[in-house]
Amino acid sequence: MSVVIIGGNERMKRQYEEICEDYGCTAKVYTKEKGAIKKKIGTPDLLICFTTTVSHKMVNVAKQESKRGGFPIEHCHSSSGSALAEVLKARTRFV
Repeated sequence: MSVVIIGGNERMKRQYEEICEDYGCTAKVYTKEKGAIKKKIGTPDLLICFTTTVSHKMVNVAKQESKRGGFPIEHCHSSSGSALAEVLKARTRFV
């Protein structure tokens, strides 16, 4: 399962990737907007948006791409590792 994470803390980028690996997912993490984020998202199986640490512009682009690409978007109000793990636990078939 491929996951794109928008927002979050820069220092936790590697931890986000490791948590995704623990759930059998490959992850791309974009904590800041560097260039056109619209082109970088692609078509993942799940888009996770940490809403407290991301700009409104990036959230709007993520919503538009989700509608266009037909993939689910999950809004998470906390950017902690445990919040990410809870989202992945609910969305994957990990035991």
